[in-house]
This record gives sequence, structure tokens and C-alpha cells, in this order.
Amino acid sequence: MHIEPGVLDAAKIATANATAIGTLTASAYGFVRRPADLARTVLAAGFFSIFMQLWHMQVGPSELHLIGASAIYFTFGFLPTLFGFALGLALQGLLFEPQDLVHLGVNSLSLMVPLIAVHAAFGHRFFRRDGLETRWSSVLKFDAAYYAGVVAMVGFWLALGREPTPFASWATFAASYLPLAALEPLFTLLVLKGLKRFEASAPVRTLSVAPQLRLA
Repeated sequence: MHIEPGVLDAAKIATANATAIGTLTASAYGFVRRPADLARTVLAAGFFSIFMQLWHMQVGPSELHLIGASAIYFTFGFLPTLFGFALGLALQGLLFEPQDLVHLGVNSLSLMVPLIAVHAAFGHRFFRRDGLETRWSSVLKFDAAYYAGVVAMVGFWLALGREPTPFASWATFAASYLPLAALEPLFTLLVLKGLKRFEASAPVRTLSVAPQLRLA
């Protein structure tokens, strides 16, 4: 999901940076009401950075990453995941890939915009009292919608690039996310079942939103 340096001109990068900052600023009010989300954000960013470093490979015009989107979202909640993605990308750039800092806003939006859309469309219903049951099929729906959004965002940035990207190259990248979207729900449910076993403990109730979920 990374856009490589040199693909976009400075004006588009500046616009993306401003949009990413504005998106996070508009969402920051939620932390005032839920201070525990600050700790969850740090954990979300840490796990996201670990996932990205554990496995990634070049595919077509971008990179296929192990993101752990649904595992992080259902463990820490919407706002910590939203901010955790941006913070995790910043940490990755500072510690491992300094060249990626050029497109920090671009790559952050590639992850944040689909998350906002999926959360608004149906993701928020998982966290309501008597809301959607968290089962393999519903997590699969979340992952499928989310990763479809990610590959669409990558296509959007490539369409704005200085040089045209062949559609077949982007399609190869998009197809590479199909196995990830199918397998990630299994990992997510294993994580949630483990957290549910200890949901009465203070650390789990403070640092995770798993106790709010209804597992099938």
C-alpha cells in the first residue's frame, strides 16, 4: 500500500499531508471523552508497525503488507486504529524506511480513508449493545471492504502520478490482497477469543474494546 517516492509531485504530496492532518485533527476530540484511547493508540501503532515489518513484499506498483487491520480494529477500536495507522507509519519511516516519510500523509490516507468509510458504513455496529455478532463471516466482510478501499486508494494515487501505471500492474497488486483478506479474519478471531477469556481483568477492559463485542 506504499506509494514510492517520485510518483507524486510536491503539490499533491502537500495536499495529502494537509488532508491527513485535518482528518486526524477533526477526530482528536474523541480522546477528550475517552482518555484510555491514548494508551490504545500507542498499542495499536506498535502492533501495526510489528505486523508491517514481519512480512511485506513488492507486488506490481506498490507493496503487499501484513497490516492486521481487523485484528487491531476489533482489539483497540476505531479511533486508536485510525491514529495508530498514522503513528505506526511514522515510526516505520523513522526507524526503518526514512524514504517513506516523504509520502507519510499519502500512505496514511490510504489506510485511514477506507477505515473511516467501513466504520461509518457498518463497523460501528459491532460495538453497540446487542450489536452485530463478531463471527468469521462478519469479520471477512469487514476485511474485504477495508482492503478493497486500500487498493482503491492506491489506484487513486497512481492515477495522479507523474507517469501512467498500467492497469494490469495495479490489478496484480489488488489481487494480491485477496488471500490476506480471507485469512486475516481467522487470526482476528483467535485474538478476540483469547482476550474474551480474560475480559473481566482490568488490563483487558482498559486497553481493549474486545469486552464490548459479541462473539458468535
